[in-house]
Amino acid sequence: MNRIATIFATLKSQDRKALIPFITAGDPDPSMTVPLMHEMVRAGVDVIELGVPFSDPMADGPTIQRSSERALKHHVSLGDVFGMVSEFRKTDANTPVVLMGYANPVEAMGYETFATKAKASGVDGVLTVDYPPEESDAWVAQLNKQGIDAIFLMSPTTLQSRMQHVAKLAQGYVYYVSLKGVTGASNLNLVEVADMMVQLRENISIPIGVGFGIRDGETAKAVSELADAVVVGSRIIEEIEQSSKADMLSNVGKLLSTLRHAIDEK
Repeated sequence: MNRIATIFATLKSQDRKALIPFITAGDPDPSMTVPLMHEMVRAGVDVIELGVPFSDPMADGPTIQRSSERALKHHVSLGDVFGMVSEFRKTDANTPVVLMGYANPVEAMGYETFATKAKASGVDGVLTVDYPPEESDAWVAQLNKQGIDAIFLMSPTTLQSRMQHVAKLAQGYVYYVSLKGVTGASNLNLVEVADMMVQLRENISIPIGVGFGIRDGETAKAVSELADAVVVGSRIIEEIEQSSKADMLSNVGKLLSTLRHAIDEK
């Protein structure tokens, strides 16, 4: 099994759920990314989603948009992101890393080159927001060739036909976007999430993570009772924004430790 499958199997055997944080590579500056990744692992996270900075992150709200802008001011490229993963892997061989981003950088590099470099750096999965599953066969084939999981988004408006298509392609886990808006929204409806999870599980056999709108331990706990993983992004980026460089690691670690404790609480 690869790292993602291994961590979910381990968690299932322990009757626990995954905590998956998102940060943008290069935010607030490139020197902080790898230390933040290690701090998140110390705080008890299970998988790290590392955002590839992009100039037009259309699925993201203002908070994550600002994180991309800060990274791009430092000219953080896709090659730099691979370098950060490689640096992280020097002292962490176990924590899965998923790159999350948009199609343009992948298209510019090419499927085969991207997949080869991702594998060499230690990437375990890739979620490309704007690749429709119906048009992703060639893309997924290149990832599969390198043993990298293709991860797809589902949403409240996803039709069953698309769920079935994703079920044929997706590996690792599926990321269910719990809201119809962009990242950072806060109107999470747990009843709607529960209803949708029933439909998803009828079609999807791999683990399902839920994100968008999770901002505190109470919500994280409630979502963990419905899903296999809790995904948190904007709330972490806010902590990065509001922290001094000296306090950033500690503050992010405390936030994630609080979420970890809430999710694990019986």
